[in-house]
Amino acid sequence: MSALRLGSGAPWEAVVGYSRVVVAGDTAWVSGTTATVDGQVVHPGDAGAQTRVALTTIARSLDEAGFALGDVVRTRMYVTDISRWEEVGRVHGEFFGDVRPATAMVQVAALIDPAMLVEVEADAVRGAA
Repeated sequence: MSALRLGSGAPWEAVVGYSRVVVAGDTAWVSGTTATVDGQVVHPGDAGAQTRVALTTIARSLDEAGFALGDVVRTRMYVTDISRWEEVGRVHGEFFGDVRPATAMVQVAALIDPAMLVEVEADAVRGAA
């Protein structure tokens, strides 16, 4: 079985050597996704809005790979300030309230750009919906 590797054009993909989504069979793994649009971090200072952008990108990436948000079985949220967990969590709930994947939210010291407040990963299994 070979893996399908899809990129998003993010500026770090070629430098770091990763794909936005890797699909093998009925499983997809979405790399850490931030609120980066056209190479720029959007919504500086707004953790909720950054989460919304990241999850919208994840949804689009999964769709391009033949998956849906309902197929997501696990997410991981990395935040630079855990005291803002509720802003991030509420947006996650908007996207996954009915799906209810396994998840984790952890504080990290920093992300690749100081303006980034949130990074989200997702794993999906086709037909889990």
